[in-house]
Amino acid sequence: AFSYQGLIGQLEYSGFTSSEAKYGADHCGADWNEQALKKAKSYLRSSAFSYQGLIGQLEYSGFTSSEAKYGADHCGADWNEQAAKKAKSYMRTFPDFTRSELINQLEYEKFTYSQAVYGADHYKSY
Repeated sequence: AFSYQGLIGQLEYSGFTSSEAKYGADHCGADWNEQALKKAKSYLRSSAFSYQGLIGQLEYSGFTSSEAKYGADHCGADWNEQAAKKAKSYMRTFPDFTRSELINQLEYEKFTYSQAVYGADHYKSY
């Protein structure tokens, strides 16, 4: 899945001129919201994200704010589950984290406080 800007970049990388790449992106018939949704699901298959973190990652990938929000809104993620998965990842790397430190780290990753608490309390289940 590509954002509009990402597709242009990929086409240019493949040897098309900027104008050819823009023409291709403009006329390919892509639904950029659907591309953002596909990319969101792809990211969630490989890593855990908060809602805001996923939006930020999609924007970093070239999606507009509204496309990124669409992807995050429609990806079907359980944000509590995502927090628990992210917590598990942190505990593998930093096994001496206290519960409080883990909650703070999850909040830093833009999970809500309640999601962070859920993650800290349930990461062993994931």
